[in-house]
Amino acid sequence: MPPRLSHNLPRLKVAANNIVNAETQQAFVLRGVNVSGLEYSCPDCVACPADAFVDEAALLEIVCNWKANIIRVPFNQEWALERPGYDPRPYRNALERTIYIAAAAGAYTLLDLHWLDDRTPRGTINGRPNFVPPLPDLDSIRVWRQLAELWREETAVLYDLFNEPHDVLPDDSIPVSRIRDDGSTYVLRSRKVRHREWRPWARHLIQAIRSRNPDALIFVSGTDWGFDLRNCVMPDIPGLVYSTHVYPWKPDNWDCAFGDLAGAVPVFAGEWGGGDCDVGWGLRLAAFFEDRGIGWTAWSWSDEPRLITCAQRGSFEPTRFGAFVRGLLQSKRC
Repeated sequence: MPPRLSHNLPRLKVAANNIVNAETQQAFVLRGVNVSGLEYSCPDCVACPADAFVDEAALLEIVCNWKANIIRVPFNQEWALERPGYDPRPYRNALERTIYIAAAAGAYTLLDLHWLDDRTPRGTINGRPNFVPPLPDLDSIRVWRQLAELWREETAVLYDLFNEPHDVLPDDSIPVSRIRDDGSTYVLRSRKVRHREWRPWARHLIQAIRSRNPDALIFVSGTDWGFDLRNCVMPDIPGLVYSTHVYPWKPDNWDCAFGDLAGAVPVFAGEWGGGDCDVGWGLRLAAFFEDRGIGWTAWSWSDEPRLITCAQRGSFEPTRFGAFVRGLLQSKRC
């Protein structure tokens, strides 16, 4: 069955420490931006994704004018999951429309399991509710299995397993579970989330996707809010990309956290970004990525730290950091 959404974008796969075009075997460096909004836009509001600031004009600006060849799209697990009494088709249609428009313009879509739901704060950060969970749950396995089945023929769709594994926040009272090899779970007694807690979940999520789409290109985040890829590599599972999240407030031990791995496995920066005063930091990090062949998606089109001044007004005027990112993207297409 031919793909419905992908507009003949070639399939991507892993070869050694590179992402390559599966047809030509040529290395393909993915560079683009995060397009936030669909993780917190309710299903009743996404018949037109403009309500999530993911409208066609924005996508064409990102791909055609900024020259991104990938967008990373955070999504909400609860709204994407088919279950008794709930129809996920309106929400999935919004995701599909985004994939379709981006692919028609020449860009891949990296689907990022960002929130489990929008109802359950997982503690607070700087006094604001945090909805990014420390670890997945069993519904994460179910939703990836469903989406991988739905989009198994879509070469434009890439899979980012789980946004940011992290230690349980001090004021997060929601139980967090570990998972065994047989799929049974038990409550995490410690509030620490390290590779021992994260990798078993990652294996189950990978298996869920690959059981429906064996050729899926899958991205695996590190611990410490995605930053630290040490000990997250699973050499017995081929075809994985390892994804770090880098911000100015994280340590500058980039080689130790993720850079050294880039000589052995594909490394990607699923998130990186800063404010207008962080352009110097961004220059250093971009050079670091370039030297090691690390692709990236900058954060974020419509969330702090912003790449454009006000997505809500439909303005594509870049912030100072956004202008810097746009210049990087325009300098190379792949």
